[in-house]
Amino acid sequence: MTATAARPGSTGTGRRAERFARPVLLAFLLVAAADLAGLLAGAGTVHLVAKPLLMPLLAGYAALRGAPKLLVAALLFGWGGDVFLLADNDPAFLVGMGSFAVGHVCYLTLLGRREGWGPGPAPLVTGAGYAVVLVVFLVLIWPDLPADLRIPLTGYSLLLTAMAWRAGVFGPYAAVGGALFLLSDALIATGVAEWPQAPAPDFWVMLTYIAAQALLTLGVLGALARHKPGT
Repeated sequence: MTATAARPGSTGTGRRAERFARPVLLAFLLVAAADLAGLLAGAGTVHLVAKPLLMPLLAGYAALRGAPKLLVAALLFGWGGDVFLLADNDPAFLVGMGSFAVGHVCYLTLLGRREGWGPGPAPLVTGAGYAVVLVVFLVLIWPDLPADLRIPLTGYSLLLTAMAWRAGVFGPYAAVGGALFLLSDALIATGVAEWPQAPAPDFWVMLTYIAAQALLTLGVLGALARHKPGT
């Protein structure tokens, strides 16, 4: 139950807020489409303008839907990561990765809560599968990573993999979102390691990342809605 739902007489306020949620979600989808189209067209200016708008819009949508503060925080730390990764240098990359890491901690904290609507335990089989994928990927990419990025990337990868595993307890949307987040960052890591890339690599990174954050948001909001009193 959200704080808004718990206060007598606040139902009308909550409904008014939710009326604004749909236009904000539409704005998010339009900006996402513009960003992806810009990447395909090689329009770097479009990406520079659109990318920093994505997570604030998604966080605004989540907040208007009565999302837990940790979900909003996770999205906003994702925004911090987005902004820093626009700078093409190692210090900005590390700061951006750190911002994303804090966002994953927010997700993990949220996923671990039991407040009448929270999830149950994550399947150990799924966790084992994620662990195998992580170990194989790190073994393969380790020799090609810059030496000063190996340890930070490994620590970040462990945190991200834990989040992706736990995300599934909030349902199929969140499960796919967690997996796509892992895939998106794996694509970034292959670029850092200078592995061969698919055509328009930034497009695929952003497509999987945008879908990941959106599906994680929908998964958490869906779980919250299913466990509201009277539903």
